[in-house]
Order: sequence, then structure tokens, then C-alpha cells
Amino acid sequence: MKGFRQFILRGNVLDLAVAVVMGAAFGAVVTALVKDLLTPLIAAIVGKPDFSQIKFTVNGSEFMIGEFVNAIISFLLIGAAVYYFVVLPVNTLLNRLKRGEVPPDPTTKKCPECLSDIPIGARRCAFCTSAVVLEVNSGVGR
Repeated sequence: MKGFRQFILRGNVLDLAVAVVMGAAFGAVVTALVKDLLTPLIAAIVGKPDFSQIKFTVNGSEFMIGEFVNAIISFLLIGAAVYYFVVLPVNTLLNRLKRGEVPPDPTTKKCPECLSDIPIGARRCAFCTSAVVLEVNSGVGR
């Protein structure tokens, strides 16, 4: 029982549980947005958003493709809503927060002979064994 309690109380499991609950709640919000706002808007523009009665017949067998078309349209609308109302604003916010950060110093450089990545302090390439000039970092530009 002690091991199970440690497993449940680890940060990863709790974070995952919160993410699942929030994802389900967010899915309900996005579904309501598509069903109650975007689909009626399409109906106002196009005339009829429900394609469930579309079907075709081959050798006496009916293919009800209307529900499939409705599902595809719903999927595309939900994807667009998630992208424009969640992904795009979050990416914009993250890019604004990262503007002032200085990129970290590189830890590797290219070998002038074989162009493989080697450590900055290397004097000889591990791949082609050619001698590499050691670059002295003067700190200029910082």
C-alpha cells in the first residue's frame, strides 16, 4: 500500500490526472462552441449545416455518408477552434516571454575537415583525427 501511495502522490501522476480532467472540461467547452455558435453560423451563411440525410446506393446497399460528413466538418471546426483560440494565443504569449532571453553558449563546433560536431575544447577531431585550432572566446558581443 505504501508503494501505491507513493506512486499516486508523485507529481507526474497528479499532473496527468489534472490534465485529463481539464482536457475533458475543455473538450466540452469546445464542443459547445462548435455546436452552439459555429454550426448555426454556418447554417445562417450556407443554409443547412446538417448533412445526415446524404446517402447513395450501390447494388441495393445504401451508404449513409452524411453522418461521416458531419463528423468531418465537426472535427475540422473543433481543430480550427482549438488552434485559433488556444494554440495561437499560447504560442504568441510564449514568444513574447522568450524575447529577452540570451541563447546559451554552444557546446560543440564543426570540424573544418569532415564537418562533424566535436566538443568546443577539442584539439583533434574524433572522427577524422585532423588537428583543430582551439578558438579562444574573447567575450566580445556579450
